[in-house]
Amino acid sequence: MTRVQNRRTAARGGELEDCLRACAVHSGKLVGSLDRRRTELAEQLRKLLVVVSTTGTAALVPVPAGSATALLKRAVKGAVPTGGIPDDLLDALLAVANKALECGYDDELHLALSIGDTVLAQRKNSRAGWRLRARTLEALGEEREAVEAYERYLELTTEDGFGVAARITGMRRAAERERELLALLRRRCPAADGFAGGPATDVWAEGLALHALGDWAAAEPRLVGALLALAADEAPVADRQELLSQYLDLRTGVAADPGALTEAVALYAEQRRVRMRGPVADPTVGGVDWVSLGEFRNLIAGRSICLIANSGRVGESGLGARIDDYDLVVRFNSYRIDAQHTGSRTDIHATIHKHGFNWDKPVTTRLVFGGVSGDWKHSLRNRLVPGAQRYLGDESLRWPVRNIGRLGNDVWSGIPTTGFNMLWLLDFLDVSPTLDLIGFDFYESGAYRVPEAMKLAITSVHEYTSEKAWVMERAQSVTDMRISLR
Repeated sequence: MTRVQNRRTAARGGELEDCLRACAVHSGKLVGSLDRRRTELAEQLRKLLVVVSTTGTAALVPVPAGSATALLKRAVKGAVPTGGIPDDLLDALLAVANKALECGYDDELHLALSIGDTVLAQRKNSRAGWRLRARTLEALGEEREAVEAYERYLELTTEDGFGVAARITGMRRAAERERELLALLRRRCPAADGFAGGPATDVWAEGLALHALGDWAAAEPRLVGALLALAADEAPVADRQELLSQYLDLRTGVAADPGALTEAVALYAEQRRVRMRGPVADPTVGGVDWVSLGEFRNLIAGRSICLIANSGRVGESGLGARIDDYDLVVRFNSYRIDAQHTGSRTDIHATIHKHGFNWDKPVTTRLVFGGVSGDWKHSLRNRLVPGAQRYLGDESLRWPVRNIGRLGNDVWSGIPTTGFNMLWLLDFLDVSPTLDLIGFDFYESGAYRVPEAMKLAITSVHEYTSEKAWVMERAQSVTDMRISLR
């Protein structure tokens, strides 16, 4: 049975009790871990314990204090609901899976896959379940099945806020280039077909041994044959990429015409690039002008500005016309437009790089914030929609609170929100005669976002209390809906 058949067989599982038991077992493996990501996963497993202990048809018998593993195992027994998975348990499982996925280790990836299968067994049309399954399969290198899961997710949603369509395109184009590369190698080394039946590991080892002996003529068919065998078996992408890279390294070291390798290296580089960057080749396509800190200052100087919160209070404010009267309207991340309450215009869209909500909505200026330069650049290349913005903030505007303000963790321990980064930047530049915050209650009234984003948790990594205190210290006037800093 192939790896893919094994994967499909495993996917037929999804029993809730088995999944919870797997979570309990995994919780025990994390005891004493010094890995930050695994520590965060352990915390989500602890929260799952709390939910499990209050869910189901049978009451949980009180137990003395003990390890989280022991408690979770006790909680699972007799506590699995009979009427389908309730929302709070679903959310807790998804939180565990997302943290497991962030860990990136094989054990955690398989735990995330098990949770995804369980969610889909309970709710076959769960968008979160399909996206989780797709992301996990992609991380495991099972691209074909990942694409199928991503496509199912897109069928169930009306707004692609996570850039899933771009991921699908990138993976498909990369797979096409990889197939072209393997076909090229097969044509140039026809003897490889004799070794393409595998097993790939043994054939590859034979090829390496012959190369070490200086017999490239005998080594190359085996090496290429092993690459063909891996592709036929749909081996994980990472395994295929590693051996392709090794083969090309070995091939370039052989005394031969370098020009013969040009096409192969070009195809290899293209499939790696597309797989990493997605289909947008140039983030300046569509007439985008990059703006630096100084250039952004000039764009906003002397103009009245309002910043619109994504809060429940804004969604029923009736302030739409007054909002549109400002010179510049700033909105954040997954903002939602209801002209009567929110106004209809967006001049500046400030967004974190991790989410793709509203990137396709036309704005004058788009500022994308992110803490890690490489991840920020990757997101721009994957998510930027050509023609949807005239100006785009450059790296000098990537992470204002940390990079411009130099407020490190010792000064500001929480990760600054998109709203705080934007507000801090405008306050720092200090060139706007009016700087008003509309509906900023720091999520006390709940979130008001595009429907696709309403299920996103209000994350605990931000210091909302500290941000609120910073705002109130600088407020010139405060009403129920408006905080004026100028």
